[in-house]
Amino acid sequence: MKKIFSTLFMALVAVAMMGQQPVITFEKTEHDFGKIHEEDGRVSVVFEFKNEGMAPLVLSNVRASCGCTTPTWTKEPVEPGQTGSITVTYNPNGRPGRFQKTVTITSNASEPTTKVFIKGEVIPKPAKPVNKYTIAVGELNMKTLVLDLGTVKKGENKTGELEYANLGQAEHKVELATNPVFESYMISQVTLENIKPNETGKFIFALDTKATKLYGPIEVNAYVVVDGKKELSDTYKLTIKANIVEDFSNMTVEQKQQAPIIELAEEFNAGKIAAGKAYKFAFSVKNTGVNPLEIHRVYSTDAHLNPKAPKPVKSGKKGAVYVDINTKGLEPGSYSREVVIICNDYMNPIKKVKINFIVE
Repeated sequence: MKKIFSTLFMALVAVAMMGQQPVITFEKTEHDFGKIHEEDGRVSVVFEFKNEGMAPLVLSNVRASCGCTTPTWTKEPVEPGQTGSITVTYNPNGRPGRFQKTVTITSNASEPTTKVFIKGEVIPKPAKPVNKYTIAVGELNMKTLVLDLGTVKKGENKTGELEYANLGQAEHKVELATNPVFESYMISQVTLENIKPNETGKFIFALDTKATKLYGPIEVNAYVVVDGKKELSDTYKLTIKANIVEDFSNMTVEQKQQAPIIELAEEFNAGKIAAGKAYKFAFSVKNTGVNPLEIHRVYSTDAHLNPKAPKPVKSGKKGAVYVDINTKGLEPGSYSREVVIICNDYMNPIKKVKINFIVE
């Protein structure tokens, strides 16, 4: 009987002691910042709490789950019935994306450890021009100096652009210098001629394939002129590339039956050539189709070879492709170079021929 009374007495004492302890309660324990912008900097929220116990409440420590979150809190004792606060600040710098952080509170309350939570999503700040425009072009900066328009069908137009930025402190006048030969089929435009600091503009190039007889890969150069200073160097040179091809997609069955057919050997031997000398070599192409075979272009990527296209080749006839070979700068030895033929044979619009020769 004494044992039961003792146990009951101790329990009543414990309850009485708990009634005299501080009790911490929060208005809210979670805050959602929603979407915040990285460039706007730190954001804060205040968690208010109340001491609903019978003794002073003291917060001995408030600790965040990571260094990006900083808490500050009421340091002095909070009397019964009074309120205190914990301010939680989150630093989004360099932390794009969603986040969820925990703040742990240690106190002398009946529940010695409690937690509050923050969450949200950081929208990354826009990249500064200096991060994108890394190529210096005089007083301007660009992402790239090369515009590749890709494959363009004959009869179509294709437009592309190159961006430029003024990362300096002064305003500049921007122009383009182009070759008049190219201006008939490659139109250029400057969107912002007078560009202020931190502004961006565009060089726009429009290829009109109907205005040129060219086929195959083409390369056009333009030069950036800043403040009227025209300098024809690689620093200011823009390169515009494209590959012009014939459009066979709308050919009828009858047109295909009447189409030309190119026939030629895929390898020719030009023989022996004396070192430092020029040599003219020819190989033949035959049209085994019906309509005339038109050789739109013959070219080589090797500067030592200069091929020339023949006139249209009638049905059943042959035409000659002449190739000038210049061995200047070539060491004695065997060489194999490629010549590319672009024609109106819809089955074989591009033919490649290997030219072999020996420099003695």
